[in-house]
Amino acid sequence: MRKRENIFELGSDWADPILWYARGVKAMKARKLEDPTSWNFYAAIHGMWRGLWDFYQITDSADADPNASDTSTYLDQCQHQSWYFLPWHRGYLLALENMLRHEIELLNGPSASWALPYWNYFGTDQDVLPPAFRTANWPDGTGDNPLFVEQRWGVLSSSTPFDVSSQTNLNAMQDPEFAGPGGGGSAGFGGVETGFSWSGEESGGIESDPHNIIHVLVGGGHPTLVFPPGSPQAGRPLPGLMSTPTAAALDPIFYLHHCNIDRLWESWNKFPTGKPFTSPTDWQNPTDSKWLDGPASIGEREFTMPNPDKTKWVYTPTKMQDLASLGYEYDDLTPGAEAGPIVTVAARMERLGIARSSVAATRGLDMPTQNKVELVAASDSGMSLAGSGTMRSSVKVEPDARARVSQSLSANRIAPTAPDRVFLNLENVTGVHDAVIFQVYVGLPEGADPAGNKKYLAGSVALFGVTQASDPAGKHSGNGITYKLEITDIVDKMHLDGEFDVARLPVSFVPLENIPDAANIKIGRISIYRQFE
Repeated sequence: MRKRENIFELGSDWADPILWYARGVKAMKARKLEDPTSWNFYAAIHGMWRGLWDFYQITDSADADPNASDTSTYLDQCQHQSWYFLPWHRGYLLALENMLRHEIELLNGPSASWALPYWNYFGTDQDVLPPAFRTANWPDGTGDNPLFVEQRWGVLSSSTPFDVSSQTNLNAMQDPEFAGPGGGGSAGFGGVETGFSWSGEESGGIESDPHNIIHVLVGGGHPTLVFPPGSPQAGRPLPGLMSTPTAAALDPIFYLHHCNIDRLWESWNKFPTGKPFTSPTDWQNPTDSKWLDGPASIGEREFTMPNPDKTKWVYTPTKMQDLASLGYEYDDLTPGAEAGPIVTVAARMERLGIARSSVAATRGLDMPTQNKVELVAASDSGMSLAGSGTMRSSVKVEPDARARVSQSLSANRIAPTAPDRVFLNLENVTGVHDAVIFQVYVGLPEGADPAGNKKYLAGSVALFGVTQASDPAGKHSGNGITYKLEITDIVDKMHLDGEFDVARLPVSFVPLENIPDAANIKIGRISIYRQFE
């Protein structure tokens, strides 16, 4: 059984698992893009933007692309905005790990026991890029460290710690449903039902945050340079590798980030023991054959990776569920400092002042699923995001729907059903720059300082993947991505403070860094939905 361990707890900056990772990466990088065992080919499996790769001189314009058969079989395969996001990436990590172990074996290293480390950026004093990734040198001073890449420009890409909790969280670990109802309501922990989705319409909870956020916090965008005149993207901001799905897997830190996301999936399933259930399907992976058997079962692309001998390995989500059968484990399933105790329905009802008898009635496994959704509020129009200051909009509240939310939260209500969950949707977000992060506040009073009013903070959004989703030639005709933030806690507090009975609710956007005009970021509509029984 191989053990994936925390990179910050290996004993030294260049502990053996890291050193052998670097040696394996170097061996793979020595091969051409067209070779299925090369580093660049494996990155292209996740997604390839050849023009960007050539511009950054990662590839040479004279280098051949993979042949037609390998391209159709392997390339541009990563699952985003998809309920296959977690199992696809687990298989991708296993395949890359297997390729690296082969290289380590050829170098007479510990191939049988070696495993990828993970980077738990939520750990104490671990909110900084691991040291081996931020120097151009090997431990002996030789200057061709393959773990170092130049195109990391985010606030989490240097030797300076960054308060990860200021922009991201582990709230998704609180959602007991793997696949939510969507349609304005929860996307669930793992995402709503989809087919094969290289670029889709809405992310699952763990994909939205922390996955997307960490990608952009590391990759960022170049502060001044843009694509040069004459290129198809002339004038657009330059993204760091980790900021866009079509370059992210070129950066060796990608795989340590995804090991942590994979670890969080296992933690969601199994940690802690004895977590509260209100439904037999809580904290469980889907049992639908469409998920278990993957998109090939519905006539779409199969999940497949090249082996070290260049044969093909095909896998399904079914095969990705049991870590023991896959031959590895994690040294610790504790999510991190940002994962608070699970808030039960009963605890929430107590907080709202609902009678204990009603609370008791909701504790069994016979709770109806909250799978209905209703529009509560919407903006009159879309809006653009640009600049570095706070931007404001508002949503018009539909009185009857608002009253139904309030009734579900009221201590004087009649039925002891679970209180509504409430979600903010940023619909059809489009743009041409993925390296954007902004915080969203709901109900923040005019002129109030966002930093001093965190009770209105809904969360952060990172536009990782928005460029792909905005391509009019793509599967979704350039309709962009819908981002959703659960604002149940905010609405609970507003209800208790008498602030929810309004005709319009303000929605404010606070960018982490300046959003260039050339990014062309647009939100199609802002909406709020209730999710109920």
